[in-house]
Amino acid sequence: MENIYIPKLARINKITVENEIGDLKTFEISFLGDKDFDDFKYIPGQFVEISSFGIGEAPFGVASSPTEKNIIKISVKKVGKVTTHLHDLDEGDLLGVRGPLGNGFPLDRMKGKDIVIVSGGFAFTTLRALIIYILNPENRGKFKDLTVVYGAREPGELMYKEELESWEEREDINLVLTVDKGDERWKKRVGLVPNILKEVAPKSVNAISVVCGPPIMIKFTFPVLRELGFTPDTIITSLEMRMKCGIGKCGRCNIGSKFVCLDGPVFTLAQLKELSKEY
Repeated sequence: MENIYIPKLARINKITVENEIGDLKTFEISFLGDKDFDDFKYIPGQFVEISSFGIGEAPFGVASSPTEKNIIKISVKKVGKVTTHLHDLDEGDLLGVRGPLGNGFPLDRMKGKDIVIVSGGFAFTTLRALIIYILNPENRGKFKDLTVVYGAREPGELMYKEELESWEEREDINLVLTVDKGDERWKKRVGLVPNILKEVAPKSVNAISVVCGPPIMIKFTFPVLRELGFTPDTIITSLEMRMKCGIGKCGRCNIGSKFVCLDGPVFTLAQLKELSKEY
């Protein structure tokens, strides 16, 4: 039986700088062990603990989809000791991976329905995983219309820019991009994500919405979704910002009787309404 406390070794294959100021990077990594990928069974929405040797570890949502074989992607915002050390690493360096951890998006329940994805800032990571999964040729026919509303403070803060460009050209995804403040090159929408969502007004009949973003964005997005007809059990979000140890031992992620790392981080709004307001 594997020791859940011991990370598996992985190598950084590629590092992509996601924004203009350089404090947001995406790491593409692969395990050193031949069988480690076979054991790493995950779905979009789950997370991993990444070890920066000699510094510590931190939780990150998995930004890659299981349809992307033999790689794992994480996007890291430079905010503390662990993330700063990760930003100092180079391609070819080693790090540790524990996981996958937590639950994921309810893919079986989402099949046969319209999917509305709403996100802001660098919380777009696990939603990238979900979009890549849905757009995979083997999966696209299992889901109906796909609408994505994604925003950032300014154009340079939008993540995965090459993929955003390719999605805009596709007919099987309706991608709506917005920024709080544009520049002379920006020709798309300008406005806060909840306001743009209200303008786009995706239909709620036979649909499920998935929301990830800054807490203030989520706070004002939920009422818009309710106005559009989405019910609490069809609104899904992630509390991955509460992740700590990942295995329910430290007790720092609990909300009432729930441990976010074990019972989440993916919850419906209906489930959240049953919890205390501390989340």
